[in-house]
Order: sequence, then C-alpha cells, then structure tokens
Amino acid sequence: MIEAPLILIIAIIFVALIFDFTNGFHDSANSISTVVSTKVLSPRSAVAFAAFFNFIAAFGFGVAVASTISKILKLDFVPTGLIPYIILSALIGAIAWNLITWYFGLPTSSSHSLIGGLAGAGISAAGLAAIKWSTVELVAMFMILSPIIGLTCGFVFMAVVLWLTKDANKKTAENYFKRLQLCSAAAYSFSHGTNDAQKTMGIIIPLLFSIGYFGAGVDPNQLPIPVWVILAAHTAIALGTLSGGWRIVKTMGYKITKLRPVHGFAAETAGAATIIGASMIGIPVSTTHVICSSIMGVGSTMGISTVKWGVARSIVIAWILTIPVSALIGFTSFAVIRMVIGY
Repeated sequence: MIEAPLILIIAIIFVALIFDFTNGFHDSANSISTVVSTKVLSPRSAVAFAAFFNFIAAFGFGVAVASTISKILKLDFVPTGLIPYIILSALIGAIAWNLITWYFGLPTSSSHSLIGGLAGAGISAAGLAAIKWSTVELVAMFMILSPIIGLTCGFVFMAVVLWLTKDANKKTAENYFKRLQLCSAAAYSFSHGTNDAQKTMGIIIPLLFSIGYFGAGVDPNQLPIPVWVILAAHTAIALGTLSGGWRIVKTMGYKITKLRPVHGFAAETAGAATIIGASMIGIPVSTTHVICSSIMGVGSTMGISTVKWGVARSIVIAWILTIPVSALIGFTSFAVIRMVIGY
C-alpha cells in the first residue's frame, strides 16, 4: 500500500493555497473590473479594497460550498494512500488551466477547473466509480443556470434602476452611483471570497482525512472544516486578489460593453446576490460566469448591439472547454505520478 509522507501532504496543502492564490489573481478582475473601468477607484485602490472583502468573507455564510467540493471524490472508495496524489494531480490541472486562460486574457472559472482536475485525476486513479456524479451533475447544472440567472438579474436590476432614476438629474445620479458602487463592489468581493475560497478548503479536507487528522471512525461524508483551514484559504485568495490580473480586467471592464457607475452598480449587485444565494445552499458556482453574464445583462438594457458578442462568444467557448481540458490535464498528471511512485 502506498502512503504519502507527511512532508508531501504539507507540500500539497501549500500547492492548494497557491491554487487559491491564482484563483484570487485570476478572478481579481471579477471584483474590480467594473469599479476600475467606471473610474470609481484606481486599480491599486480597487485590488486592496477587493482583497479586504475577500478575506473578511471568512466570517460570512458558513462552509457549505467546501463541504460540497470535499464530496466530489468518494473518500470511502478510493485507496487512502492515493488521495494525496489525486489532489495534487487535480491542482496541477486547475492551476495549468488558470494560467493558460490568464495568459490569453480569458475570464474562465477557477471553480470548474478545480472540479474538472479533481474528476480527471479521480477517474485516472480508480475509474468512474471514484466520483460522486450527483455532485458533479449539480455543478454542471449550475454551470448553465448561473450565467442565465446572472444575465437575467443584471438586466432586470438595471431596468428597475433606470425606471427609478428616469427623472433624476444625470450628473447628480452619476455621483450617487459612484458612492453606491463602492457598496456593490464590496458586496461582490465578499461574495467572491465566500464561494471561491471554500473550494480550496474542500480540496484540503480530503488530504487531512488521508492522514487520519480527524481520527478513526469518522464519517468521510461529514468532515468538519478546521478554523485554520478557513483562515489560510481566505488569506491566500485575498493575497492573490491583491496581486491583480490586469489582462482579464481589460476584457471584463472594457471589451464586453461600455460601463458607467450605474451599470457597474447594477452588475455587481446582481452578481453578489446570485453568488451569496448559491453559497448559502452549498452550490459552488463560477463567480466569473456570474459577473460576466451580469455585465452582459446590464449592457443589454442599452440595446443588444452595445454588447460585444464576439468577445462574449470567445469567453463562452473558454467556459465550455474548462472542465474537459482541466480534467484531461488532471488525468494525465495522475497517470505520470502513478508511474513515478510505481503504484
């Protein structure tokens, strides 16, 4: 039986936190693109603002998303000694796809890349039976639903705002929405931290289970999330956000549609409401998909032609590729690791 040494477990936890960092780095655009493009905050101030709210999300809406992620792999089916190598392979798949899409300026889902990497590595290790497909199906369903919800909420919320302010002085309203956008940006950054940091927690928990951290006889389907794991994950994602991902900021803030403070406020509010709702019921949605579609929904209120659908099409193609490509990388990574460890 293969057993991973403790030093390897520590190293993989560190890699998981690096993934969390790249998640924040990759997704910083989600939190700051609208507030930067509308010139409410400078890029430097915006990333610090977003990072702060990413971190305090640790004290938000529980850990239901982390629990969902930790159950994708059937821990009572996969040989315990292989779990660390599966997690490592999943992280390689997720980080590789994050970096590829960051390089090309495509705002794809870190969440789906992690889930794809985990599924691919799990299948490589123990076949299709190693994956809890009901959880994967739930994620896949919301991969379709969350952008639709974001698009609809963005359109409806923007339409309501326009109706309420139709008689307001344009300059006065603009100044009010600049202030309000700080609130919506804070809410969105908080929601981003609430949902996305938990995905890394859900990866670390199986690692701890594999070394008996929770003790003998514990139910692998009811594993608790230690406080130090919560704080470490939120710290990593906040530091990643602080580093920023300017390539994607340009795509999100400038290339999809032209935004003013009122549009940024509507998109962020719609996105935050969607993500917080999902987090409370334990659904790991893509914060990237939600904010992109919210921006598209808001832009559509100015006329369909104001949204650059060619850019949107490229983004959607990258979304579709995320799970299968990261799964392929995760599958291949585990196959290579298996040869190295001789299992």
